[in-house]
Amino acid sequence: MTFEIRGWCPGALRPMASGDGLVLRIRTRNGRLEPGQAQAIADLSWSLGNGMMDLTSRANLQLRGLDARGHGKATAALARLGLLDDSPEAEARRNVILSPFAPQDGTAWQAAEAIARAMTAPDAPQVPGKFGFAVDADPPVLAGTPADIRLRPQAEGWLILPDGGDWALTARDAAQAAGRAVELARWFTQGGVRDGRGRMRDHLRRSPAAPPGAIPLPPSLLSKYPCDRAAGPASADPAGPGPAPNGWLLGFAFGQITARQLTEAAALGPLRLTPWRALLIESASRPQIGGAILDPSDPLLRVHACTGAPGCPQALADVRALARRLAPHLAPGRSLHVSGCAKGCAHQGAASATLVATGPDRFDLIRDGRPGDSVGLAGLAPDRIPPLLR
Repeated sequence: MTFEIRGWCPGALRPMASGDGLVLRIRTRNGRLEPGQAQAIADLSWSLGNGMMDLTSRANLQLRGLDARGHGKATAALARLGLLDDSPEAEARRNVILSPFAPQDGTAWQAAEAIARAMTAPDAPQVPGKFGFAVDADPPVLAGTPADIRLRPQAEGWLILPDGGDWALTARDAAQAAGRAVELARWFTQGGVRDGRGRMRDHLRRSPAAPPGAIPLPPSLLSKYPCDRAAGPASADPAGPGPAPNGWLLGFAFGQITARQLTEAAALGPLRLTPWRALLIESASRPQIGGAILDPSDPLLRVHACTGAPGCPQALADVRALARRLAPHLAPGRSLHVSGCAKGCAHQGAASATLVATGPDRFDLIRDGRPGDSVGLAGLAPDRIPPLLR
């Protein structure tokens, strides 16, 4: 089974071709949308796309189903909304996830903004396309969110944590933390980039020596940010649907949201995009959005599924339809990942059960792993799978 690893993610200025047209990824500023911006994006989805959007694990929003003409109109509209970068290169480097619970204009917010400014400047370190930052707030919620460099506030100051490292850098305030995070990215580029690709955890496996000024990672944090990342992120999504410190979280199966749902959400207040493929409506109280998930025990929240066929040209099966059928059979506390090919785009960590399509109606089953790990049962027909999930 073969597939193409592109080594980059779509953006607004550099969309990606898929089975249902162009995919345009909107990288919002600190993951926040004003109601007018969100409504305008919903209108773009209706008029230029296919009315379907994706909430991504990088706290971005993707329009789907655009053609070349629609892409040009969409980028012009995004520029008017203040949601477009100066170049595809700057857009790719501005890969910063902020805790959706971070107060607007607070210290974490300021740190994320400072990193974004530095990474879009002409002298920014030339990191690979998937290289990213995660800026946490208090309480921290991003330990399980994939990132190459993490910033975490402490009682006094900040820690800057490299993914896969057993050390950290320290900073006295948000401005210094942002500066040191960018310098750590620059340090990474001196040996961590090969053929235009590279991730921090892989670099530290090859060259574990820390830069000057690093301190050993405290034991309490080493358990949350282990230096051995072979098993993936250390923790599960920390927040499900329900009340949040600054509003209300809504879940969406597989992170798929429609233009109608986004319109309904925009009418209720500013929005925060989250790395858990959920949507936070600021200051809302149990909003009613048709088709959204309000029940934190809904098994669909523990199911990961990529776009699948026919939306993705590399997918071998309609995995989302299968995932919906399998969700009611998933045992409590268990997770399921259904992937259209062996890339496993929908979920980077391990799942209790991972199904990888090998044909339109055949799947390999991997226990407590991810695509690419040892297969437990091969060539399963869909009707054989439900008993294996209990």
